[in-house]
Amino acid sequence: MSPSKVPLPYTPTMPVVFEKDGFKFGFYSNDHRPIHVHVRKAGAEAIFDVEDRVELRESHGFKVRDLARAEELAQENRDSIIKAWHEHLD
Repeated sequence: MSPSKVPLPYTPTMPVVFEKDGFKFGFYSNDHRPIHVHVRKAGAEAIFDVEDRVELRESHGFKVRDLARAEELAQENRDSIIKAWHEHLD
């Protein structure tokens, strides 16, 4: 198969709830429960569940220091994340 005919993976755009320190926090329009937030920075991505408490579900490519900062920001903005989830997905 020629390079021009290789199918590219589908990557839906992620509406951003907020940005800080280079991190982008958001979720997809068709996302599912439990309430969670996707965090991206410089090609890395993590998902934190936020419904009951902030808890890391998965992470790819983050340095430990950046992951700790992302978790801190998710905790600080948990109420706003949950509010935005309900406004967009309920």
